[in-house]
Amino acid sequence: MALDTNPEIEVRQAIDELIQTATSYDVAVLDRIYHDDLQVVMIDTAHNLNTADKATFKGLFASKRDAGDPPMNTWAKYHSIDVAGDKAHVLLSRKNDLSGVNMDLTLSIDLIHHDGRWQVLREVIFLRPEA
Repeated sequence: MALDTNPEIEVRQAIDELIQTATSYDVAVLDRIYHDDLQVVMIDTAHNLNTADKATFKGLFASKRDAGDPPMNTWAKYHSIDVAGDKAHVLLSRKNDLSGVNMDLTLSIDLIHHDGRWQVLREVIFLRPEA
């Protein structure tokens, strides 16, 4: 994927690719997008905290793919994209059934520019019942 020279646009393109890839369960591409040190923190509607590393989180998408689940919703609303050197932060809202139930998600995503591309280093996901 050719990236624009504007860092905010590059980050937006990386997150757009992440959304398309994750919602279609393309684990091979997720492996490239997710940094090896990926940390995922999810807070569900009962305030339970779940954490995952790269292998575990990729496994979630692989299990959905292997179960024949239909692609997830790709809807996203960007609230902010901030870039400072080789680090970036994205705040966005999503709608999907990552947890098995349709939910509104608020995501705080940290990225690092490493190996010539933007990689997701951390995702903090807050789940809310769909409005």
